[in-house]
Amino acid sequence: MTKTAVPGEPDPGEAAEAAVEIGYQRFDCIGDDPASVAEACEAARDAITDGECIVLPTDTVYGIGVDAFSAEAVQRLLDAKKRGRDMPPPVLIGEPVLFRTLAVDVPATAQALVDRHWPGALTVICRIQPSLQMDLGDTEGTIALRVPDHELARDILRRTGPLAVSSANISGQPAALTCDEAIEQLGDSVSVYLDGGPLGGLGGAPSTIVDFTRYEDGEVLRGGAIGGDTLRETAPSLRDLTGMAQDPQDGPWSGSGPNGEGSGRRDDGSEPSSVGA
Repeated sequence: MTKTAVPGEPDPGEAAEAAVEIGYQRFDCIGDDPASVAEACEAARDAITDGECIVLPTDTVYGIGVDAFSAEAVQRLLDAKKRGRDMPPPVLIGEPVLFRTLAVDVPATAQALVDRHWPGALTVICRIQPSLQMDLGDTEGTIALRVPDHELARDILRRTGPLAVSSANISGQPAALTCDEAIEQLGDSVSVYLDGGPLGGLGGAPSTIVDFTRYEDGEVLRGGAIGGDTLRETAPSLRDLTGMAQDPQDGPWSGSGPNGEGSGRRDDGSEPSSVGA
């Protein structure tokens, strides 16, 4: 039976066409309704299982995520961001205990930083476990790992397993601090959007990236939510290629690279292996 429009009410045909045109699902995860949040998490899990992209809030910015073990899904993420394989995404995990199952040759300093700052806005780059079937891009045998300090994000990660996650924006554009900003940039290249409300509690700063693949004491490749002074409380010999010592909470944050998405170059001019939320 065909539904007809009622004066003063939305036309059902137009509503159906609009739903088809949207091409994605959006879930409100701001409220305290456990059933709604559970529905959103299941939709996100189903999308990940199907190799699709999702957008989720983190403790820094909104992120676009896919199954880290699916090369096709990772390529879909890179295509959505209009980014090449030379900028592989980091991997988010739900629990710190997974760190050593994904990384090898972990220096004591890296473990100490992880113990103090996870969950939190710290991304650590180490050598990847050789047995892992991951194709994240041109990583040169490395993996960037983080445990976000955001309960919804970690709930999803517990359901899906490790996710390749980058900031939810077109490469070179501002990182999304609201779900609407992510939708505006990524549209129907994403299957499921999880709206966790406005972010930016860390001044809009992304995670700080520390690389342990060249120096056991580590080197900061991207300044972010955790400043160099704070990191050196645990890692006093840490090298900082960004020149950022101040924590973002102490004043306006100015990230290295466009919109905080890029990173400082190493002293040999090479780029870091991963950037993300």
